[in-house]
Amino acid sequence: MSGDPSEEELEELRKKKMEQLKEQQQGEGDGEAQQAAQEQAEAQKKAVLRQHLSDGARKRLNTVKMSKPQVGEQVEQQVVALAQSGRIQDQIDEEQMKELLSELTPDSKSFDIKRR
Repeated sequence: MSGDPSEEELEELRKKKMEQLKEQQQGEGDGEAQQAAQEQAEAQKKAVLRQHLSDGARKRLNTVKMSKPQVGEQVEQQVVALAQSGRIQDQIDEEQMKELLSELTPDSKSFDIKRR
């Protein structure tokens, strides 16, 4: 043997490489489809929020999302669920958003610090 791979070994290596590339392409295709579905769901959620929230309520929700992202997401999901069930007749204004936020956020405990 001269150290050169035989034709059979080369062909086997080519087949393995082609199979790996096909698997990789299929995996990327699934990821792209999943990402597209997530983007579409996010766009639908934004459209529902835009339709059912007034400007003041939307600003308040964005402010909450900046400081507490989990609470903001929870409120968004609640508003979308209410809208889809038909329980929202007209737009939610800022006062109604305050009420919704106070219902969904647990009471924060206040601390009195006294200096001596």
